[in-house]
Amino acid sequence: MTGPIGGWSPWAPPGHARENYQGAANMVPSRACAAWKNEAPSSSAANAGGPDAMPQPAEDRISEAAIVEAAHALRAPAVRMLEQLVAHPSLLGHEQDAQAFMAQSFAKLGLRVHQFEIDEQKIRRHPGYSPSIASYEGRTNVVGIHQPRGPQKGRSLIFNGHIDVVPTGAELLWKHPPFQPVIEGDRLYGRGAADMKAGIAAYTMAYAALQSLGLEPASPVYFQSVVEEECTGNGALACLVEGYRADAAIIPEPLGGVMTCQMGVLWFALEVLGKPVHASVAQTGVGAIDFSLYLFSELKKLEQRWNEPANRYRSYAHHAHPINFNLGKIQGGEWASSVPSACRSDIRIGFYPDMNVARAKAEVEAVLAAAYAAHPARESLRYRLIYEGFQADGFDLDLDSPIVTELSKCHQDIVGQALEPTAFTGTTDAKFFNIYGQTPAVCYGPTGSSIHGIDEWVSIDSLVQVSAVLAVFMARWCGVDRID
Repeated sequence: MTGPIGGWSPWAPPGHARENYQGAANMVPSRACAAWKNEAPSSSAANAGGPDAMPQPAEDRISEAAIVEAAHALRAPAVRMLEQLVAHPSLLGHEQDAQAFMAQSFAKLGLRVHQFEIDEQKIRRHPGYSPSIASYEGRTNVVGIHQPRGPQKGRSLIFNGHIDVVPTGAELLWKHPPFQPVIEGDRLYGRGAADMKAGIAAYTMAYAALQSLGLEPASPVYFQSVVEEECTGNGALACLVEGYRADAAIIPEPLGGVMTCQMGVLWFALEVLGKPVHASVAQTGVGAIDFSLYLFSELKKLEQRWNEPANRYRSYAHHAHPINFNLGKIQGGEWASSVPSACRSDIRIGFYPDMNVARAKAEVEAVLAAAYAAHPARESLRYRLIYEGFQADGFDLDLDSPIVTELSKCHQDIVGQALEPTAFTGTTDAKFFNIYGQTPAVCYGPTGSSIHGIDEWVSIDSLVQVSAVLAVFMARWCGVDRID
């Protein structure tokens, strides 16, 4: 993911006195939510505001301003939860401690907790499957399930977030250890803080905010914490295969605006064999590393063609450079005085939503075949492609979809600013819901910067603001009931 992305400001509605609103402090918290209320409310709660009321019976009405205030009152617990999540180094294959924490967090809210290990044989048959680069043994998804106690009154909803994080890169470049969260002003630093543990904290605290007012959604809500978004998305796919569906889904990724369009992404490894000789006569051999770089340079020409304005997909027409081919990892050579005999390159490419994985593969393979045929030493060279990791199509969600229009209105009402639709040049788990799940999905989450980079951070104000918007949206979308 890319940044930087701007921060947010709490909204105080013009022309309304705060004392006209029914405050969260006057509500009785439920037992399930009591643990979140042990800390003093943040001073930011005093600035909370919102529209006058959500539709409820007049005799039992709680204002949306009270919901916003309740979310702001949970600022300290939200930050504490995020700090605890960042302190879990949930790298690929090492997500379980963080997932155990999420199971405990969901249980504390009174949600029914469903934990399940990914069955690769089951998901392998699904068209959305991507070949994994790690074993699934002992790695579980965690879903917190809310079912209304009475008749369903609204629409169902999924909140989805991924618990895995990418590698830190060179830790010497970080000003703080990446898995020791540090707060400086409005910023909380740490690997995964923005991408996307703040989003998980935001949807968890949105539910806690409703509970603190003695409310619960009047429709089913599923809170998914999944593994392996960063290389396949198979964690979210496994939830789909398990049968999770809803009328809409929100993924609180740190993308800015409301993300309604995203690229397809393809990962592959390029393995090359060269002609090794002694370095003193290097001109008589062919280095595998050199040949790998030659092949990638030919692929970069394909990137350039796809980026030409005439070839751009409409949602990226004004994007300066939507298509990116990345040589993310290279391993090759055996000895400083030997021309390398072998090299492996791990490559990621993006492609437009009106293409598909099969077409992207075909164009890549055609470029490599032509490059190989044109190389003067081809008889001494060999290469092969290995497809593993992302094999992900893109999507473009209709801007008139109710999840887009109603979430945008909710944001406008609470934040006082328009929520702009965005097209992402990467991929997220929203693809599974939109392409295969009959569940329209968007990304909308806290903002930050240095995603996948050094000194990743998230805005604490934006975390709290997104939590408030999600709480009000949940009330509008799902309806609410009083907790007995």
